[in-house]
Amino acid sequence: MNFNVAKVVFLLFFFFGLCFPFSFGEKNKSFDFLGYSWALSSESMPLTSNIFVDIAKQQNPAVVNVSVRTKVPKNHGRFNDPRVPGPGGPGDQFRDFYDKFFRQRPGPRQGPGEERPPRRPGGTGSGFIIDGGGHILTNNHVVQGADEIIVTLDDDKEYTATLIGSDPKTDIALIKINRENGENTPFPHLRMGDSDRLEVGEWVMAIGNPFGLPHTVTVGVVSAKGRNIGAGAYDEFIQTDASINPGNSGGPLINVKGEVVGINTAIISGPAGGGNVGIGFAIPANLVKSIMSDLREKGKVTRGWLGVMIQKITPDLAKSFSLVDSKGALVGDVIPEGPAAKAGIKRGDVIVQF
Repeated sequence: MNFNVAKVVFLLFFFFGLCFPFSFGEKNKSFDFLGYSWALSSESMPLTSNIFVDIAKQQNPAVVNVSVRTKVPKNHGRFNDPRVPGPGGPGDQFRDFYDKFFRQRPGPRQGPGEERPPRRPGGTGSGFIIDGGGHILTNNHVVQGADEIIVTLDDDKEYTATLIGSDPKTDIALIKINRENGENTPFPHLRMGDSDRLEVGEWVMAIGNPFGLPHTVTVGVVSAKGRNIGAGAYDEFIQTDASINPGNSGGPLINVKGEVVGINTAIISGPAGGGNVGIGFAIPANLVKSIMSDLREKGKVTRGWLGVMIQKITPDLAKSFSLVDSKGALVGDVIPEGPAAKAGIKRGDVIVQF
């Protein structure tokens, strides 16, 4: 009799174990089924059906269209931008991006024998307001060389803007709206987040003005962090599959908390240069925050320098240099009379510790 009771109790526990395989903790929500378990962090935020609707409504008013007019440059060329590598370089596939994000507006048609007047090229991009006083962050390549900067708000109101500071090395520029006389109402603005806390797979939203269209919202995830695309010394981009197109340049990349975690800057185009293919890049917000005070106060960023060109040591390089592992940096070149040259550093040296 006792044996039969034990069998029934065992079967009941087994049945309830199959029907209710999930167990929940106080801080972390854990799941356990047939020996496999995983946990959701207490910081994980459940996505509601309207979370992106709410973010778009709250943040759209602080995103602006940035358009510029410039005089005709004497040597206008696609490789004049210091951030764009030359032909055949490691970032060769990204050069077209700069031409496309800085769209040329067509000039008037000329009749036979008529002399073509000097053109005033115009371009358009995006930006976002960061304080009530009207300071705006955008990309340097959007406003570089501009004679006139025009900012259009979400309500279609237009202002001229002044360039406060720019940094070609990071492709970041700070401009400020020129208020009308007597106007003192604070502008809506966005809050900068901590890009170091971003995780691969995290949801993000891009807001901007692709192809000169009014505000457009796209959503995707963080595809990778610290991505090197051969665009310069400060080359640790956030990669996202949120759709980014020409005209989005300078717009914000926003997390589900409504914080700016990056500035949309570059894309990889298709083989025929056919727009977005789901690979976009944003400058991390923490890099932007690290230079903002310099841009406000000095108009430029002052940096120390070593005078060396370095490259990552791959396993093949480590083998050819008879190194134990691939840790460290290889000195590819040394600038003559620079600090590194004066300290005795030579081309081919391997730096393993500072």
